[in-house]
Amino acid sequence: MSSDPLFQPYKLKHLTLKNRLMITSHEPAYPEDGMPKERYRAYHVERARAGVAMTMTAGSASVARDSPPVFNNILAWKDEVVGWMKQLTDEVHEHDCAVMIQLTHLGRRTRWDKADWLPVVSSSQEREASHKAFPKKVEDWDIARIIEDYADAAERMKEAGLDGIELQAYGHLMDQFWSPLTNDLDGPYGGSLDNRLRFTFETLKAIRARVGDEFIVGIRYTGDEDLAGGLTKADGLEISRRLKDSGMIDFLNVIKGHIDTDAGLTDVIPVQGMPSAPFLDFAGEVRAATNFPTFHAAKIQDVATARHAIASGKLDMVGMTRAHMADPHIVAKILRGEEDRIRPCVGANYCLDRIYQGGMALCLHNPATGRELEQPQIVPKANEKRRVIVIGAGPAGVEAARVAAERGHEVIVHEAANHAGGQIRLAAQSKRRAEMMQIIQWRLSECERMGVTFHYNSFADPEVIAAGEPDVVIVATGGLPHTDVLDDGNDLVVSAWDILSGDAQPGRSVLIYDDAGDYAGLQAAEKIAETGAKVEIVTRDRSFASEVMAMSLTPFIRALQKRDVTFTVTWKLDAVRRDGNGLVAILGTDYGGVTRERQVDQVVVNHGTRPFDDVYFDLRDQSSNLGEVDYEALVDGSAQEVVRNPNGTYQLFRIGDAVSARNTHAAIYDALRLVKVL
Repeated sequence: MSSDPLFQPYKLKHLTLKNRLMITSHEPAYPEDGMPKERYRAYHVERARAGVAMTMTAGSASVARDSPPVFNNILAWKDEVVGWMKQLTDEVHEHDCAVMIQLTHLGRRTRWDKADWLPVVSSSQEREASHKAFPKKVEDWDIARIIEDYADAAERMKEAGLDGIELQAYGHLMDQFWSPLTNDLDGPYGGSLDNRLRFTFETLKAIRARVGDEFIVGIRYTGDEDLAGGLTKADGLEISRRLKDSGMIDFLNVIKGHIDTDAGLTDVIPVQGMPSAPFLDFAGEVRAATNFPTFHAAKIQDVATARHAIASGKLDMVGMTRAHMADPHIVAKILRGEEDRIRPCVGANYCLDRIYQGGMALCLHNPATGRELEQPQIVPKANEKRRVIVIGAGPAGVEAARVAAERGHEVIVHEAANHAGGQIRLAAQSKRRAEMMQIIQWRLSECERMGVTFHYNSFADPEVIAAGEPDVVIVATGGLPHTDVLDDGNDLVVSAWDILSGDAQPGRSVLIYDDAGDYAGLQAAEKIAETGAKVEIVTRDRSFASEVMAMSLTPFIRALQKRDVTFTVTWKLDAVRRDGNGLVAILGTDYGGVTRERQVDQVVVNHGTRPFDDVYFDLRDQSSNLGEVDYEALVDGSAQEVVRNPNGTYQLFRIGDAVSARNTHAAIYDALRLVKVL
């Protein structure tokens, strides 16, 4: 028996969980036609196989037709879900891992123009800021219908063999009834706390009538809305006691906050640069007040914090959900004594931000997550050892080196700078994004463990490469900022990189033209604004920082608003001219016919990068494939066998921003899917 608090079994009703680590309910948006098919199943089975005690599927599986998901959720109101959930459950159970599902009616947290175009329904007509639908105020027949929908969905999940269900009550219909801010009903379902909880307890009673007393039923809920006029901590503790005393609930999964705005959602699920485990103590207070099984997850991204949560008695089960997206093998690595090899979650929130924009969840620096059917979480060994030279030690280069070394190849990396990191090192100059360096540090540690050779301050020209006698050369030299975008005055501007690196000092009155919409423009704006300068961000888009998604954008907006930064959309920078000791920025518009001028002393342009690809073209003629990539093979996961130059001495490939400006995930994904078959 392990003495590690995390590896003490936990008995939840009749269910014995083999350790204290769980994946809380979340929706990675992998369903197909609303069903958890092969991709969804592979994702959960991978984590079960690695040893997690319980995985919860479906952040908010919909129980009713008039609760259309605003991203790709499981449709628990369809009978066909039973078969798909049974397949998932059976495979997860093969690895001694429990599996549950979260059920909900979204209430006002959806849109009327989704799916069947049915009216959004809630306990008031107050619109939710995030989804903007004005709901119909619920009627008695709606309540009766929705209670029946919950019971039907619960029965389906029991039929599928799941170990239990979890009801969702933060930001959704159930707690819309709870909160004074979203319940202005009269009669039995409005007014007093007793009345506002009536819908919940009637729903629980209906569920228990279908699934019996032994089936596990829990609830994930807000214990404090942290919002003026909303549910208070005292309300939350009282609700917690009543849920326990009802005898119909088997565990509490508590959160703190509200999710009706981007800012509120970001506080509930903190992102990069925000404190870790901010509500762990609050969850511990709930457990102490109720003496009832209590679960919790909110940016618990490292094992030490999870261990403390259990050892201190704050929680019974600790959720490491995004952490398991970054590394599905956390439990297995701990058990092998390899805790230091866990791939860290860096809080970039690429996973959640993507689903809220209609994509599927992907991890910024684990491109195999969500692609378990196509990409390996553990890279297989090659049949033949080869010598691989990688040029560039940014994210693409160090991932290429790591994967090649995992394959068993001899790997040599040349980096022109005196350190690894590339653009990530530049991004991590900002305190808000310092966690990004872990993407590089983890890979360097893995490369060191496997004997990869690094040469810094080494410019890999054709002579250096020829002397290395490689079988494969991978160019990962990244890109350089492109600012030559104006009709006139390109020589008068500096790049966002110049600001971040310190090569250019911030001015006193600064216009930032952000035509890339990525982090560099925001970080430059924040660095300049911190000096007390007057800053205006101009973009030709309809919204600023269009490539930085909602939750990751929230901390920047807060910081920039405090500094009184001006945001100007739908305008573009046409030209810059000198005016005495200052500059005049001339703005135009894609909408035609008007211009504006700004008097400033500095203009910063963020227009992405252009490939730094000279070395690639210098090497191309000596390669057997002349740099050509077989895209069909790349996508299918088979070897690159193109030969265009029989006299070539090595295969040559380029990846990441050395091809074109994209993002960190794309750079790492380039490396994994190319090198895994070399």
